[in-house]
Amino acid sequence: MSLPFTPRPSQRRILRYTGGRLGVAAVPGSGKTHTLSALAAQILASGQLEPQQEVLIVTLVNSAVDNFSGRIAEFVNERGLLPHVGYRVRTLHGLAHDIVREDPPLVGLEQQFSIVDEIAASSLVRDAARAWVHAHADYQPAYVLDALDDYRRRKVGQKQWPELVEELASSFIRSAKDRRWTPDRLRLAAGQQPSSLPLLDMGIEIYADYQRALTYRGAVDFDDLIRLAATLLETSPELLERLRFRWPFILEDEAQDSSENQQHILSALAGKPGNWVRVGDPNQAIFETFTTADPDLLRTFIEENPHDEMPESGRCQPSIFGLANFLIEWAMTRHPILEVRDALTPPPMKPAPAGDPQPNPPDDSAGVILLTENFTPEEEVDEVARSLHDWMPKHADETVAILAATNDHAARMTDALRRRKIKFRELLRSTSPTRAVAGALSYILNYLGEPDSASKLAQAYKVWRRDWREDAERQPLFIRAVHVISKLKRVEDYLAPISASLPLAAPSDLTALTPEAPDMLSDSEREALEVELDAFRAVVRLWHGATVLPVDQLILTVAPAVFSAAADLALAHKLALVMRQLAGENPHWRLPELTPNLAEIARNERRFIGFSADDSGFDPQQHKGVVVVSTMHKAKGLEWDRVYLTSVNDYDYPSGQPGDHFMSEKWFVRDGLNLEAEALGQLKAAAAVDEFSYYQEGEPTRAARLNYVRERLRLLYVGITRARRELVVSWNTGRRGDAGPALALKGMQEWRDTTNR
Repeated sequence: MSLPFTPRPSQRRILRYTGGRLGVAAVPGSGKTHTLSALAAQILASGQLEPQQEVLIVTLVNSAVDNFSGRIAEFVNERGLLPHVGYRVRTLHGLAHDIVREDPPLVGLEQQFSIVDEIAASSLVRDAARAWVHAHADYQPAYVLDALDDYRRRKVGQKQWPELVEELASSFIRSAKDRRWTPDRLRLAAGQQPSSLPLLDMGIEIYADYQRALTYRGAVDFDDLIRLAATLLETSPELLERLRFRWPFILEDEAQDSSENQQHILSALAGKPGNWVRVGDPNQAIFETFTTADPDLLRTFIEENPHDEMPESGRCQPSIFGLANFLIEWAMTRHPILEVRDALTPPPMKPAPAGDPQPNPPDDSAGVILLTENFTPEEEVDEVARSLHDWMPKHADETVAILAATNDHAARMTDALRRRKIKFRELLRSTSPTRAVAGALSYILNYLGEPDSASKLAQAYKVWRRDWREDAERQPLFIRAVHVISKLKRVEDYLAPISASLPLAAPSDLTALTPEAPDMLSDSEREALEVELDAFRAVVRLWHGATVLPVDQLILTVAPAVFSAAADLALAHKLALVMRQLAGENPHWRLPELTPNLAEIARNERRFIGFSADDSGFDPQQHKGVVVVSTMHKAKGLEWDRVYLTSVNDYDYPSGQPGDHFMSEKWFVRDGLNLEAEALGQLKAAAAVDEFSYYQEGEPTRAARLNYVRERLRLLYVGITRARRELVVSWNTGRRGDAGPALALKGMQEWRDTTNR
């Protein structure tokens, strides 16, 4: 049951709104959703709308759509009005889809156009990027370190360079579409540049190939929806006027994550002066790096229009929001890099007023724990797990979370919790069961795509008998079988022997292929090995027979031999559906092209929708007594009684000083260049061809580093403000052992020591 809504002073000011433009800076826990929902209900009850009109509410993610719809329905019911009438809640992509559907042919689409999702779009980008790499084998040396020896250069060329080109292409295409530049228009602009821009040429070529793939499918991606919606509003004054009449009031949430194109759409719909309320927190803009989001757009809107603040928050106890406020002040006045002192801005958080339905927890300075120990990454993981092992039994009715800087670090945390038998729930790109199932299937399909590889067949065997690894009785047989299979000279002789007897049964064969000499194997050990190899051969033959089937049916054939748990089999079924969709969208792909998608899910590099409601919304209150493991990005908008912030070192949270390293930069690229940033710099130079703009190598890398420093400061602020009662912050020395505590953490430790004197 929801709490009664008693507006705080700042919320009452927002609810006095009657029209025009209004920008609102709202701190974490200030009740943005409640306030905008109440404002929507208030407008509906005011009688200002005609029967055909609606209040348009625009938010960032699908889960917020459901949240807004439910809250507004409650307020509308309280006023005696019909729920779900007179208002529309949309994500920006959902709104763009509504707009484009009004007249698809006007922007060159068929009436029944389709939309590719993120998974399919990523696959198309990968396809185009890999085709470009294959066609430009001589391009890589221009950007790779000269000092690399032939072996390392070859390894980079096989894996890391293609992956970098794919990342670069994704950012390039997204940014080009946000500027509404087509490949043809970019080619014309590139031809007018005073000098060659090779990364621009690369981006244009991959972009064009990607768009051809979409056109072939009669489809658009999510970025196209935004681009085409903006274009449609510009080219159809009649449609624009009709939509302005339909939506006379626009309420926008999470406006700090808006892009220039998104802002353009809402500005066009609102008109001038227009009834447009934008609420957000620039201090929580954590999706900026290499995306089209820009928190300065909201800051500028607030400066140029009537504005207000929502600083009261009932989320954190005073010592925690005191730490958050200190971080704002430290960043604005003490950060050594003057250019990033705009990363965090006022307003600071203020406590909820007396009598508020959501009061702040009582102050407890001991609840802010800033650890000073220089843990290794492994030691930090173990220390957090040990701390939770001691804390959990006494706090079964409270919520707790571990917030990590990266998905990889979070996954290591789940491993440590599992070892200590601590209950946990994951908010990562994919859950550990999904990763395990996807990883197992990817190894088997990887072998079936290269069936003469003994090493890949051995990996498939490891998957098939993965339960034997920790079985002391069966482990020796497991090791012998892996060794024999991995040393096969001709896999086909094993799978299809000429004689009926097992080809590895003779002592002469086992001499070369077993860890021990034949005379060290007893008759029973030799017989067990032969039986095991024969059993695996039968399974592999079954898999080979299924390779003529579509990929989803192949997976469903493989799965029963690998999994026995119902949940694992159900996950395999869902993965089969994902692979069927990919195969349908890429009919020329075979196993070698399809299998990497499973591997990405297994490595936690791709989001996969599972069974829970987490994909449409997550409520920490439903998981009391269970540790939630999440990245800080995924934790935005959530809160827990106790929060662990991990890996707060100067690698995950660099300050931009000399000697800092940046995880977005690749070790093998010359001159420390960030090629993603350089490609976008060249795109920006071309897109500004009519303005005074030019490209200078290295400047985009420097600008990207400063933006990254800003974003990581905001990410730390978001992490701190997820905690209600207790906050534990730790750091580690990093993978190379040379990282120190983040500079901001040092400042917070000094503040804590001074405050506690």
